[in-house]
Amino acid sequence: MKKTTTRLADGRELIYYDSRDDVVRDAVDRRPLEPVATESELRADRLLGDTVAVASHRQGRTYHPPADECPLCPSREGRLSEIPDSDYEVVVFENRFPSLAGDAGRCEVVCFTPDHDASFADLSPASARLVLDAWTDRTRDLSQQPGVEQVFPFENRGAEIGVTLGHPHGQIYAYPFVTPRTALMLRSLAGHRERTGGRNLFDDVLADERADGRRIVLTGEHWTAFVPYAAHWPYEVHLYPHRRVPDLLGLDEEARAEFPQVYLELLRRFDRIFGEGQPRTPYISGWHQAPFNAPDRRDFALHLELFTIRRTSGKLKFLAGSESGMGAFINDVPPESAALRLREVASQ
Repeated sequence: MKKTTTRLADGRELIYYDSRDDVVRDAVDRRPLEPVATESELRADRLLGDTVAVASHRQGRTYHPPADECPLCPSREGRLSEIPDSDYEVVVFENRFPSLAGDAGRCEVVCFTPDHDASFADLSPASARLVLDAWTDRTRDLSQQPGVEQVFPFENRGAEIGVTLGHPHGQIYAYPFVTPRTALMLRSLAGHRERTGGRNLFDDVLADERADGRRIVLTGEHWTAFVPYAAHWPYEVHLYPHRRVPDLLGLDEEARAEFPQVYLELLRRFDRIFGEGQPRTPYISGWHQAPFNAPDRRDFALHLELFTIRRTSGKLKFLAGSESGMGAFINDVPPESAALRLREVASQ
């Protein structure tokens, strides 16, 4: 992998990731951009103990532009975009409208492909591997920035999720705090260790799912994907490496090599859940990594969580009173049924 770092016209960092060493990336951003002005502020919720980012500058961000004005496509004559070059493989750059900035963290955009009409599921295994390498490299670099506690690479896909740019892309959030979801996992991890005399919660969850088998979606030599016993979402899959590591940096070459085939198959199955002729399934997919300064860091298990808010054809799972008001989820699809469906739509 070749990594080329440059700066956009307003000073934001942009990084090209290429599979070939002989690629030259020297295009200059010729847009007349003013320096980015952000107003991110972190506020602590005294009742819940979590943190809220207030980012009023995001109200003016780009919203559903036409395809010929997409800011994530390569630049061409007469239309300059966020990517100065006329082509690319994978690109990462600082978000112009970040939720977190400065002392309040950092937000980056990851462009998976220059093809505006593609999706992650359309990538070749080699391209998906390059994205994995970019996620890993960004985790390494962001972990060394002052104040960063946790790095979360994720993808939102589909208008139903709230995506405002149709080009296949994801984001990376570098939080200056431990997120509430991770804090709950760490609490459960510690409680399980105390109750069981030192056993690891993540190891036991994976072992129990593999032994039960009913919720297994697919298995490889180095990865297992399963619907969790208490899935919150209609179709939700967790993907674990068999060897527990705290973050992407810990994956060995064997796991890295197998990941593209496993993950691409998962995404393609998601697109087939609701049958032929249906629109592509909206989803959120994200890597859960250990906070860098957590005392239980070595006991945390890197894993990917993938879920959709679509519960059946043409119907969404809305977070109403119980979910939004109290955080108490009600799932419309039994996890065993969801896993069965995801096995039924396996590639032939």
